[in-house]
Amino acid sequence: MIKLSKINKSYRTEAISLHVLKDIDLEIETGEYVSIMGASGSGKSTLLNILGILDNYDTGDYYLNGVLIKNLSEKKAAMYRNELIGFVFQSFNLINFKNALENVALPLYYKKVSRKRRNIIAMEHLDQMGLKDWAHHLPNELSGGQKQRVAIARAMISNPKIILADEPTGALDSKTSKEVIKVLSDLNSTGITTIMVTHEQAVADTTKRIINLKDGRIEHSTLNGNFK
Repeated sequence: MIKLSKINKSYRTEAISLHVLKDIDLEIETGEYVSIMGASGSGKSTLLNILGILDNYDTGDYYLNGVLIKNLSEKKAAMYRNELIGFVFQSFNLINFKNALENVALPLYYKKVSRKRRNIIAMEHLDQMGLKDWAHHLPNELSGGQKQRVAIARAMISNPKIILADEPTGALDSKTSKEVIKVLSDLNSTGITTIMVTHEQAVADTTKRIINLKDGRIEHSTLNGNFK
């Protein structure tokens, strides 16, 4: 599903050049559940952004579902993102003036699905998340856990092959975090490749494999013996 070979990424200004990712070699199989850990500045989010085709890399090769992801036009990059990837962010990234139903339905708007059809599908996904009764509430009327489940429903509405989650529990209390992680684990059990950046060991321990980054390099990648 995912293969990275000798990926390097630097950010440059007039004053400095910051080498963020250094010779990253990584393979993630279809259906895997992987967490990425590391200290602040280790390159976790940069790596996730490259995987999500939200950022480019300098050198190396990135193959996604057998396709070389390199020097893509924004139109082509958007096409692959829409077809293959669902995103879940720490800050939820919901549109404040749209209700839960409209937020979940939004990806289908860009796929030119009719309003009636996309609202039906969005309601089905909200129902699966236990949020049918909250469909017409705005984000500021929802709890943190409800917002994250709306965000997960939005990520799932396009039937992605991969879920990329960047600190999905970072803004949640411990009880709500467990609920959100269960949702992600249940989705992974259906065969969706799930990759999650987290700084919480308890969250990483719910995944099958833990990848540790240090100073832009993969320090080690270990299978989680407690994964079920």
